[in-house]
Amino acid sequence: MADRVLVTLDGEVRDAEAPLLHADDFGVLRGDGVFETLLVRDGRARTVELHLGRMAASAEAAGLPEPDRDDWRLAIEMAVEHWGADREGALRLVYTRGREAGSDPTAFLLVTPVAERVGVARRDGVSVVTLERGFSVDLAAKAPWQLLGAKTLSYATNMAALRHAESLGADDVIFLSSEGCVLEGPRSTVVIARGRTLLTPPPAHGILPGTTQQALFEVAEQRDFTARYETLRPADLIVADGVWLVSSVALAARVHTLDGHPLNGRTLVGEVEELVDLAVDTVE
Repeated sequence: MADRVLVTLDGEVRDAEAPLLHADDFGVLRGDGVFETLLVRDGRARTVELHLGRMAASAEAAGLPEPDRDDWRLAIEMAVEHWGADREGALRLVYTRGREAGSDPTAFLLVTPVAERVGVARRDGVSVVTLERGFSVDLAAKAPWQLLGAKTLSYATNMAALRHAESLGADDVIFLSSEGCVLEGPRSTVVIARGRTLLTPPPAHGILPGTTQQALFEVAEQRDFTARYETLRPADLIVADGVWLVSSVALAARVHTLDGHPLNGRTLVGEVEELVDLAVDTVE
């Protein structure tokens, strides 16, 4: 069984060990492109339509041609079929501007095993540090060219933040705006519980709309929760009845430590994680 499955948008399964990109691809040279990451579980990619919708929005923001969703759906089905149904996988959809010398956009899909850290985060939760993101909550409205709400390939800052957190002995990061508002994680959406109300910062603050968070909010009422968007501060995390970093592959990672201080919100531990599982299993 292959450790990686590589499929191009023309439906061809490629040798994952062979070169694919040209050296002058804009995705390599400048991070000029967009991507999505989906969970593959039990032989099915999860929340496909939410991810394709977000990729289309990201492509529009970046000035890329509109992705053909039917082509991507077929390629997803092929990649999942070759991956198999007996293991989880992380499926990346990558869409770049193409070559500097001139070409059509570059598009491919790659399935890889879920990282070991993901299982640990799901089971044990994570310790988190808050870091300054360096912009105001109104920057997205003032400067749309910053692409703050798009999922672009330019992830160097996010990866640097995670390395910094690791150097401090933490597992993950929650970014704060220059006003001190909670934004998001480098690869996740922040969701807190206040009683049986689930809250997350509004996308208008320049954060990436979370697909798993959206699916979670869709099914919340089935389990007697309400859900809404609200401006949050670090103090809201400290007094919450639970804090989670929600993402497509890790699903719901409970935050048990914030800036070195234990969080006490354990009343909903397990319940929110089950709700996220339900969401990714039922929402397309």
